[in-house]
Amino acid sequence: MFQPISPLDGRYAEQLAAVGDTFSEWALMKHRVQVEVEWLIYLSRHEGIEQVRALSQDEESFLRALVTEFDDAMYERIKEIEETTRHDMKAVEYFIKEQMKATTLLDMNEFVHFACTSEDINNLAYALMLKEGVARVWLPQAIRLETAVAQLAEEYKDIPMLARTHGQPATPTTLGKELAIFVYRWQRQRRYVEAQEYLGKLNGATGNYNAHVVAYPEVDWEQAGQQFVEHLGLTYNPLTTQIESHDYVAELFHTMARYNQILLDFNRDIWTYISMNYLKLKVVAGQVGSSTMPHKVNPINFENSEANVGISNALLLHLAEKLPVSRMQRDLSDSSALRNMGVAIGHSYLAMQSAIRGVQDLSANEEQLLQDLDHNWEVLAEPIQTVMRKHGLPNPYEQLKALTRGQRVTQEMLKQFIRELPLPVEEIQRLLQLTPAKYIGVAPQLVRHIQKSMLK
Repeated sequence: MFQPISPLDGRYAEQLAAVGDTFSEWALMKHRVQVEVEWLIYLSRHEGIEQVRALSQDEESFLRALVTEFDDAMYERIKEIEETTRHDMKAVEYFIKEQMKATTLLDMNEFVHFACTSEDINNLAYALMLKEGVARVWLPQAIRLETAVAQLAEEYKDIPMLARTHGQPATPTTLGKELAIFVYRWQRQRRYVEAQEYLGKLNGATGNYNAHVVAYPEVDWEQAGQQFVEHLGLTYNPLTTQIESHDYVAELFHTMARYNQILLDFNRDIWTYISMNYLKLKVVAGQVGSSTMPHKVNPINFENSEANVGISNALLLHLAEKLPVSRMQRDLSDSSALRNMGVAIGHSYLAMQSAIRGVQDLSANEEQLLQDLDHNWEVLAEPIQTVMRKHGLPNPYEQLKALTRGQRVTQEMLKQFIRELPLPVEEIQRLLQLTPAKYIGVAPQLVRHIQKSMLK
């Protein structure tokens, strides 16, 4: 019995059922059958192609049922034919002809795959598969991730947190606002994915409709090609070699890689907040954190997500660089590369899934957050020197630097400094009321920007 090599098909197979249904070779074969069937139906409806008779409604329904009822038996039959042809696209053509033999469509057999090179079918099948898979699988998972983090951002928008710039105590923020940043970044990249065009062509062996024109010189084949591609819900590419240039695939994969990279940044920040005890993980009964240290509750979901982001981006970025490059009118290297699209997207899907699980186990440790703020009164040097500047006091930055830099400052030390400042009484009182936990600017209000974005 063959054992799966990839963890996507082994350890994580159950979690990735939706990805497998959409990006597998099975799905590719289904979309190839779809393109072949729709091309035959299109030819039958074109007035300038007399030899392809009009099809009855029952005949069209029969052909389209090869797509809507595509199953494992059909897929296995195509693979059996491929064992003889040693050509997967030709196997699809022969499969459709085989299905038509005992029907009224027998006279249409030689118009299956008419005037097509394999890449006419392949590029459209891959475009349909990618468009469907992104819409049905990847985008919903991205929205689930954004929603989970957005809910935490809203819940924690008022919880103050000591910021860290260069790893050092810095101007306070709120936990919710810092989470909201990631949501906003993801939403922006997701909108690019949602707006992505999926290009296609059906123009023959080198992109010039050569065979089409010889067979039917009176037909406007550019118009026909455009109509057919757009009929499939794709964007027509009028200028290609034998292959569609794959530039749109590179655009999409670069965007998905940026989305992944934001997730990597998120995973590492959350991991760090957990290590600082700012965030806590739920204790799950029966779960083991370490085989030897019983106390451990590890951030395994964020670590798993980080690992899968790395694998996904390695593939996405390789494909984005490789696919637009083909020697002259074509070489076969894109064919082998394209087969890994589902692997790249599968690891991205898995990375998001792991992060979602991790987020659902998080809770804020408000006690630790407030304790850290209370131990770092020196962060108030910034607002004090800013108010001093406002009133024209000499060398405010330098005075606060001498008081605070590289040393712990107590609440009383800072208050004493404030009391001795030659400032208006109301300013003195305002500064004396200030604490690190209250010094958060408009951080809670900034979370509203993701709420607006979520509605778009």
